[in-house]
Amino acid sequence: MTVTVIFDLDGTLADTSADLIAAANACFEARGQGAPLDPVADAATAFAGGRAMLRLGMTRRGLDWTEAEVDRDYPVLLAAYAEKIDAHTRLYPGALAAVERLRARGCPVGICTNKPEGLAETLMTRLGVRDRFGALIGADTLPVRKPDPAPLLETIARVGGDPARAVLVGDTVTDRETARAAGIPAMLVTFGPEGEGVSRLAPEALLPHYDQFDAVLRSLFPDH
Repeated sequence: MTVTVIFDLDGTLADTSADLIAAANACFEARGQGAPLDPVADAATAFAGGRAMLRLGMTRRGLDWTEAEVDRDYPVLLAAYAEKIDAHTRLYPGALAAVERLRARGCPVGICTNKPEGLAETLMTRLGVRDRFGALIGADTLPVRKPDPAPLLETIARVGGDPARAVLVGDTVTDRETARAAGIPAMLVTFGPEGEGVSRLAPEALLPHYDQFDAVLRSLFPDH
């Protein structure tokens, strides 16, 4: 029997951290404040979103910042990111092959991300893999975003899947909470910045590498 597999994007399907950090640093560089964020050490913050990067950078620069200032710089960050969205971003090893195996078995696949929909569409198109996914829901596709379960359930619906036989593959507490709220299992990757640390979130499954994806999926759905 088929299983619907919905993937998070940043930190799950693709390592976007270097391009995200570069976009955030561009905001600070434009004001002559240098580049406070590191593409490796701050990867986890990058996957937490643009505003999280701005908050960290402002704190490191000793700025007495407010959320209004974060909101002011956020469009600047998005513009810088859109300009060089795929300069360093790559799919994680084995990710595309795992998706292709799912498609070959007739399994519906989609993307549910907190990246703005337009940017997510652009990135997946430039990476040459957008056509592998039956649907893509971004942070602004619906009035709510993850960890609200609505975007996940809508992604499942758009690919023609069944929530009773679905899994969310992600990398953060947001994905864990989203899956729990939707009543479906979460498979969290351990090759991101947190590594095995995501086990503290008690997901239904952990994925150390996409080469092991099929076996991990069968542990959740033995009849797959």
